[in-house]
Amino acid sequence: MKSFLQLIINPGSTSTKLAVFRDNDPIFSETLRHGGEELKKFPGVTGQFAYRRRLVIDAIAKSGVKPGELDAVVGRGGLLRPVPGGTYLVNKEMLEDLEAERRGSHASNLGGLIAHSIAGELGIPAYIVDPVCIDEKEPVSRISGMPENPRESLFHALNQKAVARRAAEDMGKNYSEINLVVAHLGGGISVGAHLRGRVIDVNDALAGDGPFTPERSGGLPAGKLVEMCYSGLYTRKEMMKKIVGGGGLVAYLGTADALEVEERIERGDEQAKLIYEAMAYQVAKEIGACGAILKGDVDAVVITGGIAHSRMLVGWIEERVRFIAPVRVYPGENEMEALAAGGLRVLAGLEDVKVY
Repeated sequence: MKSFLQLIINPGSTSTKLAVFRDNDPIFSETLRHGGEELKKFPGVTGQFAYRRRLVIDAIAKSGVKPGELDAVVGRGGLLRPVPGGTYLVNKEMLEDLEAERRGSHASNLGGLIAHSIAGELGIPAYIVDPVCIDEKEPVSRISGMPENPRESLFHALNQKAVARRAAEDMGKNYSEINLVVAHLGGGISVGAHLRGRVIDVNDALAGDGPFTPERSGGLPAGKLVEMCYSGLYTRKEMMKKIVGGGGLVAYLGTADALEVEERIERGDEQAKLIYEAMAYQVAKEIGACGAILKGDVDAVVITGGIAHSRMLVGWIEERVRFIAPVRVYPGENEMEALAAGGLRVLAGLEDVKVY
């Protein structure tokens, strides 16, 4: 059986993660760090393209991997128009949307751009896998109660889909045959209802709704929020900071570090315990809502993400949701593995590549 060699590129706000996978096994990996002062020299995210591309090429040259042996280059998916889940060929239309930042500016936009540039020189395909803009929501889930403000799909699609497939495999099933509720716990928190391979509903994990997180406010009492916006006490920028970056644990406890919060709880900090448990409470509440969306037909509740390492938080969640279905925990994000697996499914003919 033929094996496949893939270069994986995952740009973040202050780093670019690289790896080379032979099938599902990494044979090289490196994280390139970018200082804040270094990146300030560039006019926005897309202005960093040439700089980051050169660093990637230099790192591969030092790795001993021969570029001519690569079968594909896979980049992290960026902010694109809503699309169904899957592995997408990076094409002209996608490049135009990423370069123009039509759906927003984020470092992940560079994933497809750099992948396509390197792959083009080698005469091999460039892919992205399950970008954050994956949208498989059903029409009824888009209704918010305010026609001008429909509910949108923006979540940790890459990791949610990857752990859903892994959980299905561990259960001896196919992802397309079962129903799951998947909760990703990180700086942002998303909880999705997976109906036989489709995420039919999920909270907007950036600035929309759902549980509060280490640094995001989650859903809020709407009337009081409007009053704050028009109170004259805050600018628009300050209010957005309260929602993303300065909400959640940061707002209540002054830190987004879950480990620090747990240490405070262990030292007897009752306020820290109340707020941390409230975050678990809200996650459990969202899991329960997804259980209702799936009409109680749930094969497993899956918990993943960086904070899934926390036995304390996961324990509180599990106490409230284990009645719905067995709980499976897969800590971490494993983004590089998920990107490689998406590319491999297409290269091995297990899944059709999708066109943007």
